[in-house]
Amino acid sequence: MTRLFFFLLGFGLSIIGFMYVVLYLNLIPIGYTFVEYLDFIIKRPECILGFIGFMILNVTIFYKEKF
Repeated sequence: MTRLFFFLLGFGLSIIGFMYVVLYLNLIPIGYTFVEYLDFIIKRPECILGFIGFMILNVTIFYKEKF
């Protein structure tokens, strides 16, 4: 049950975070370079949620519990 909770938590966080990463792609046509774009998304807390959620997903999928 705990794994299911953390899986859904990681899934939700990654969806929210990566949605903002895609939305912020609109900065590139208005004059941002790709390096400036990467610098911008690294500093945004809502984009960091995507990477945290992705790490939680990896841990819940690949972590083997010992019984």
